[in-house]
Amino acid sequence: MESVAVYSEPDAAAAHVRAADHAVYLGPAPAAESYLRGDLVIRAALDTDSEAIHPGYGFLAERAEFVRDVEAAGLVFVGPSRAAIAALGDKLAARAVAVAADVPVVPGTFVPAALDRPDQLDAIVRTAEEIGFPLMVKAAAGGGGRGMRRVASVAELPGALIAGARESAAAFGDGSVYMEREIRPARHIEVQLLGDQHGRVVAIGERDCSIQRRHQKLVEESPAPGLTAEQRRHVHELAVRVATAARLTNAATAEFLLDRDGNFWFLEVNARLQVEHGVTELVSDLDLVREQFWLAAGHPLSAAALAAAARATDPERHSIEVRISAEDPARAFAPTPGRLGTWRMPAGPGVRVDAAVEAGDRVPPDYDPMIAKLMVVAADRSAAIDRLRRALDEVEIGGLQTTLPFDLTLVRNAAFIEGRLSTDFVAEQWDGAADRARALDLARRLAVARAPIGSRAMDAEVIAGTAGWGSDGSPSALTSADTVGASNWGTAAREAGVDRWPK
Repeated sequence: MESVAVYSEPDAAAAHVRAADHAVYLGPAPAAESYLRGDLVIRAALDTDSEAIHPGYGFLAERAEFVRDVEAAGLVFVGPSRAAIAALGDKLAARAVAVAADVPVVPGTFVPAALDRPDQLDAIVRTAEEIGFPLMVKAAAGGGGRGMRRVASVAELPGALIAGARESAAAFGDGSVYMEREIRPARHIEVQLLGDQHGRVVAIGERDCSIQRRHQKLVEESPAPGLTAEQRRHVHELAVRVATAARLTNAATAEFLLDRDGNFWFLEVNARLQVEHGVTELVSDLDLVREQFWLAAGHPLSAAALAAAARATDPERHSIEVRISAEDPARAFAPTPGRLGTWRMPAGPGVRVDAAVEAGDRVPPDYDPMIAKLMVVAADRSAAIDRLRRALDEVEIGGLQTTLPFDLTLVRNAAFIEGRLSTDFVAEQWDGAADRARALDLARRLAVARAPIGSRAMDAEVIAGTAGWGSDGSPSALTSADTVGASNWGTAAREAGVDRWPK
């Protein structure tokens, strides 16, 4: 198979464009003029004699009308059917499907808020009061936290509805929003699904995606820590029930909230491949993208997929992924576009890196700031954390600030190590001024500690022994032995890369 990349103006030199066999220009930076132009994507496929279109993670991936147009052009859409996307890709439609399938859904509305009807504001407020505050305003289309707003009171509701609708319209071309009760504290659990065109749907394990900022995931792992085999089997069954009711084909992910009482609440179905599919691949031994093409060609579920589903409730290994983004975790994860200097990723057994950039690339401000996914796999969670810690210590990024300081402190954080996860994790473990200051101090010290002795980055205080963050959350020591042992890795790059850390 040959690949054809499509790209917008700021992505002209992007890694995916250079890696593909062919590349076709779509248009300028705004997604509405390039990546959201389904007609241009289809034209690119026809002009290059392509047979199929894989929609990736976002943009047109969950547009039923795009699937219709792809099929009308005589092409194959590598994803769920148009009917399944119509039933699941829209969150409101998915909620209705879940209710019909007797799957518990988060209390909320089932129709878009009538924002074009000022006379309906009183009715919207009454409905919100029935749901209860705090509640969430959510986009009916798309995902990734776009269009989502937390509302604590009636006074905040009109502004949240309007702002959420505008953001959703800009990101997905659909400004429909609805309201949903906030379940808190909670964990975010999602189930990977595969379905064939012969009516069979299976679950390929679950992932915990609780560690988030702005409702967007920072860390994903599979299997979800702490679940019993019975809980795992139950949530898999709920996900398959929803997907079967919607006649799912190809790949999708059913998302749930797990409350403190052990109840699973259906949130939505992402009727597409997920960014974090790699952790499931590492645990299941499946290539999910290959399975997508296999299913899109009309084959029944493969023997490998059925075998992976059969052992999904009793996984034999553990995988963790951290997203590396061009964001400053010291400034509420604000985007930090710019040009990359040093770019060195780890390697070795049990380590996988899916990257979108190379040294010297420019990270544009126009799209999601994620630039790489660092994944590890090991026999169990403890070993996976050890492997992730070692892998992160090998990462070298210069030229712009990334989320690496957060990742480095996460793998030394007691709550994370013990599996005490929730969607409030970042607020509780990072966003507090004292916690953040301590974490950033450790990040700076680790950068210095890995610099070679005698360089301008080395500090005598570090050689003598300096405070760090132990596995129990208490200060520990970085000794001269730690420093010397790491000094052979990329001397020049480490000297030049100290500017990656917050000043």
